[in-house]
Amino acid sequence: MKIFDLSVPTESGPSEPLPVLVEHESHQQSAPFMASFFGARVEDLPEGNGWANDKVTMSSHAGTHVDAPWHYYPTCGGQRARTIDEMPLEWFFGNGVMLDMRHIPRGGVISAADVQAALARINHTLAPGEIVLIQTGADKLWGQAEYFHAGAGMSAEATRWLIAQGIRVMGIDAWGWDQPFWAMKERFQRTGDPAVIWEAHRVGRDLEYCHIEKLANLDALPRPTGFKVACFPVKLTGGSAGWTRVVAIFEDL
Repeated sequence: MKIFDLSVPTESGPSEPLPVLVEHESHQQSAPFMASFFGARVEDLPEGNGWANDKVTMSSHAGTHVDAPWHYYPTCGGQRARTIDEMPLEWFFGNGVMLDMRHIPRGGVISAADVQAALARINHTLAPGEIVLIQTGADKLWGQAEYFHAGAGMSAEATRWLIAQGIRVMGIDAWGWDQPFWAMKERFQRTGDPAVIWEAHRVGRDLEYCHIEKLANLDALPRPTGFKVACFPVKLTGGSAGWTRVVAIFEDL
């Protein structure tokens, strides 16, 4: 069995426009606090060492994460949209399908026809419960400010088509599931049509699904099918998203 890491690091840096603050507490810094629990002195700890600890302040959408229906809209199909802690765990483990969309131009919109053509190229018919991973190549810019503006994005039409095939979890290796904000802005300014704003996310107003954002390393996968994906989100009560360590599991390599 071989496991491939499909997640970006959780870290502060120019790729995260929403601030991420990570403070690391050393063994020496924590020693007085640790000793206080036991009525001990720092000298009573091995070489004066306590425990290492970390304090993290960040959005639930920082790093690789799963978006919940609640993120897209307060309701889904006329009912209150579910938060990340309410989603069934069965959704987040299944057969994986990787679709290469690196030919779609930066800022482009991926259509249902693009998805269907990608499936035809790998001779695969989707089955309900599979987890579809969209490769745009944007992850190669992780660590740079340009990452926020990179890659193509999914259309509402393509998202709806995937859901119609029984796909409940899908993901992308770009900052967001939709096309980059600059491209959406250009479309809106050009057309005056408000429906282009966050169009793929807004599918969740009617149809329940989850998507993963900020995947990475899809180019490392030895083939586009024949593997499992595990992407269980952190159980953040009432959360609009949950951080996840996404992995692809090949059992025959």
